[in-house]
Amino acid sequence: MAKRFEKSFTQQEPIGDAAIGRAVDILRSGRLHRYNVAPGEESETAALERDYAAWQGAEYCIATASGGQALQMALRSVGVRPGDKVLANAYTLAPVPGAIFAVGAIPVLVEIGKNWHTDIGDLSAKAAASKARFFLLSHMRGHIADMDAIMSVCARFGLKLIEDCAHTMGARWNGIRSGNFGNAACFSTQTYKHLNSGEGGLLTTNDSKIAARSVIASGSYMNYAAHGAIPGPDVFDELRLDVPNCSARLDNLRASLLRSQLPLLDGNIARWNSRYRIIEEGLRTSRGIEVIERHRHEAFVGSSIQFHATGVKPEAIPEFVKTCAERGVEIKWFGAEDPVGFTSRFDSWRYLGEPPELPQTLAALSTTCDMRIPLTFTEPDCRLIASIIAETADLFC
Repeated sequence: MAKRFEKSFTQQEPIGDAAIGRAVDILRSGRLHRYNVAPGEESETAALERDYAAWQGAEYCIATASGGQALQMALRSVGVRPGDKVLANAYTLAPVPGAIFAVGAIPVLVEIGKNWHTDIGDLSAKAAASKARFFLLSHMRGHIADMDAIMSVCARFGLKLIEDCAHTMGARWNGIRSGNFGNAACFSTQTYKHLNSGEGGLLTTNDSKIAARSVIASGSYMNYAAHGAIPGPDVFDELRLDVPNCSARLDNLRASLLRSQLPLLDGNIARWNSRYRIIEEGLRTSRGIEVIERHRHEAFVGSSIQFHATGVKPEAIPEFVKTCAERGVEIKWFGAEDPVGFTSRFDSWRYLGEPPELPQTLAALSTTCDMRIPLTFTEPDCRLIASIIAETADLFC
């Protein structure tokens, strides 16, 4: 009888006792709002901003209600205005085009390659043709493109770069942390990301004006001094009446959960990567699956894995995914005509208008399969998962 995997793909590790204890203290205080503090007291949210800025190696950090809100604030704060064109890689999740749409800008979608990275040639061509001044780069599912080449394109065309690091918190390119390349970076702390507060986000930058605009946009009500990693008051004096309040603050309760998890993050990255490598090795045994090699400069975080079902007959990919599910392994496929869960494609976002022709991206996504790797999985679990996927893929070759 074929083995079946029994654990949940959506079950995260429990929040630790230290975080629970601190959260209970905050609940008992009744001071959940980030600005509701006693005289001389630093809020938990301000402390999180200070801690995360230090960990990330950034000058400034603003905690937000979600990663999507961080993206919107970053776009506004780097200067995007309604009607502006914003370059964006076409393989991403819906909150990224959603953020561009929310600020009234026009996305110019860029092709990806088979390795899920931004196509540098298409990026250059569309930067030249569109005259866009902004590039929102999504490190989708943890895949970091050639950042040396991307920074060269940004310099050549005068592009301001916003990094979406929802899947690359803790990752590096050539030794530099993901998020420390662009004018601003955005991180998510939604349940399935590398820090878990249920919902939440962080924005980092080394630009004092971007930081000040983001603080004001988050809904500071002029309480700038209550933030943990911000520029001096003179920067706020210049900008404080020119930025709308978008009410996107993180609260002290969720900040307490994140602060307690941050010291564990580097260890968790090592745990994710060991599980990733086990699954990757197992998938290589299947003639139905193609594993893409990671670039030697890319120190990634293996909290999910992607592969191409190139050996599976195209018409059989839905049945391959279904059969894996019947054996307890949840795989998502980006090639379906209609979105399922988070797997929407650029041609699903009708609010953006007529979808562009991106044949290279469609070809890549037509065989792209995606799977979470929760830390609740053991290394033996990962060997079983890989064997189930490999065996099932071979049935449909």
